[in-house]
Amino acid sequence: MKLKTINFMGVRNIAFAVTVFLTLLALFSWYYKGINFGLDFTGGTLIELTYEKPADLGQVRSELAKAGYREALVQNFGASTDLLVRMPGDDPKLGNEVAGALQKFGSDNPATVKRVEFVGPQVGEELRDQGGLGMLLALGGVLVYLAFRFQWKFAVGAIVSLVHDVVVTMGILSFFQITFDLTVLAAVLAIIGYSLNDTIVVFDRVRENFRVMRKASLVENINVSTTQTLLRTIATSVSTLLAIAALLIFGGDNLFGFSLALFIGVMAGTYSSIYIANVVLIWLNLTSDDLIPPATKDTADERP
Repeated sequence: MKLKTINFMGVRNIAFAVTVFLTLLALFSWYYKGINFGLDFTGGTLIELTYEKPADLGQVRSELAKAGYREALVQNFGASTDLLVRMPGDDPKLGNEVAGALQKFGSDNPATVKRVEFVGPQVGEELRDQGGLGMLLALGGVLVYLAFRFQWKFAVGAIVSLVHDVVVTMGILSFFQITFDLTVLAAVLAIIGYSLNDTIVVFDRVRENFRVMRKASLVENINVSTTQTLLRTIATSVSTLLAIAALLIFGGDNLFGFSLALFIGVMAGTYSSIYIANVVLIWLNLTSDDLIPPATKDTADERP
């Protein structure tokens, strides 16, 4: 059965207004509230604890909060009896203070401090700079790849789409002051890869349809191409969001920022591959002539 073509581009002006609003809102939040960088970037103290029996992470977090360490991050480190506590500050006595606070409720499962290390802000700044450089290199690689794989207008559309996804994701994380650590940075880089893959699928169908629909306008081509890839997009996005939702619900505090950033990024990437990347092609007036390789002079046929 032939799928009826959906007029996606018929509402592109409304979609553009929504895009501008969300982007400006994200940038405003980013500027006004800033990014809530975690200890991976700001520095802090790492405390490794060992228990005689497996420890309850939720109970440890609760007791540390009662003791005044509300910013402490607790996670398993290797075995279930080993915990890693990360918190701001560089007091050498902090490890013993934390162990003492935990002894109040765990007399039958005492904790001992194995090591206490301080991560300075200089290391955090280096990680932050390298993370930003990694995102810029990823975007630059995408630009070069698409310029050679398709055409420079496709590359511009993909880059604008990817920038939108990253800005919106970071803006929402900034608005709710979600801690930005290395796991969230990994999620942002994963968003770039996911959104790019979705965009390339649509772009490839647009390019192929230029050969089949020779008399069709660019808008009609994009509507047909997006409709043809719609089922694939829905299946991929829904299955990915279900997996991320499972992480979001059952992954615990350690994976909350990672899974939330991915969830936002996947939704933004699905939207941008239709209403940003394709709209940029319309603005740049992509034609079938842009996809024809330039003619080369055949010297073998030259006659004296």
